[in-house]
Amino acid sequence: MPSEDTVETQETEDTVEKTGTTAGPDAAREPAGPATAESQTADPKIVAAVAAAEAAVPQNGEPVRVDSWIWAVRLVKTRSAGAAACKGGHVRVNGQNVKPSHLLRVGDEVRLRQEHRERVVVVKRLIRKRVGAPVAAQCFVDNSPPPPPREAVAPAGVRDRGAGRPTKRDRRELERLRGLMGGGSGPAQPRGR
Repeated sequence: MPSEDTVETQETEDTVEKTGTTAGPDAAREPAGPATAESQTADPKIVAAVAAAEAAVPQNGEPVRVDSWIWAVRLVKTRSAGAAACKGGHVRVNGQNVKPSHLLRVGDEVRLRQEHRERVVVVKRLIRKRVGAPVAAQCFVDNSPPPPPREAVAPAGVRDRGAGRPTKRDRRELERLRGLMGGGSGPAQPRGR
């Protein structure tokens, strides 16, 4: 019967052949990933968040639905909002409009039109479950153009609270302003009876 030392030496040699390291007999049983020496000295909250993200990764490189992925990486607030964006033609993958059930793969470029801005992201990691913002940011590369400045998006024709009903003069100024903004029908036509 072989001694414990020879069994442990044989396991270590098997580990070296499989993994290329001499990390010990338990190294082959431990999953490779974020459980390194760096993550053991890091903040426990971050380690827990990374572990949750690893649990959210699909098995065997399976693809993930686009509506689920854009929700999981926090590009939209709800999965149903992601599905509605896909159905409305606001989501494009590699230049193609897609249905919510379209399957994403690592390296795909996702373009999402939201409100007054377009988000352009490249998929780095596929996840199914929603994770925290710091972990979600590691799942994609953001190539989006910078958002427009706030003053360029200022609402037109906002009245002060308590100002009451607009006078005829105020209304005409609002119509003139809306005409400059592209919403009016041009100069006012005289009404005839």
